[in-house]
Amino acid sequence: MKAEDIDKTLQSVTENGQHLSPILPAGVKNYLIDIDGTVSDDIPNEEPERMLTAEVYPDALATLNKWYDEGHIIFFFTSRTEAHREYTEIWLTKYGFKYHGMVMGKPRGGNYHWIDNHLVKATRYRGKFTDLIEKDVTIEVFDDGQHE
Repeated sequence: MKAEDIDKTLQSVTENGQHLSPILPAGVKNYLIDIDGTVSDDIPNEEPERMLTAEVYPDALATLNKWYDEGHIIFFFTSRTEAHREYTEIWLTKYGFKYHGMVMGKPRGGNYHWIDNHLVKATRYRGKFTDLIEKDVTIEVFDDGQHE
């Protein structure tokens, strides 16, 4: 699926006669993937000259391209700035990454806690990309009376 086709797959949602934000079909995941230290060497924004020569993590390349081929949405969500977009696109193309787009300017520093009205799942990269497995974990949620 090409980036311009993503909107065509979205399914409309209504509640009490009101339209809500559309959702992806069941089974299709919206992957947001970091770049530095996740699919390649960890390079700070202060050293952009290294971005073109970064080593790729082969397991990340194979896994992300597999997910793309399976019909999932792949977006890179990076702390790199718009000034780094061209270098980043050149590097991704050089290694053959299949992806739908990039979101630049992710806040730096880690310790992310994403709050959204849609389902959010998070996976911390620890040195190896594989197919994902299910695992029971403890998470922080709002105290809205709807959780056991």
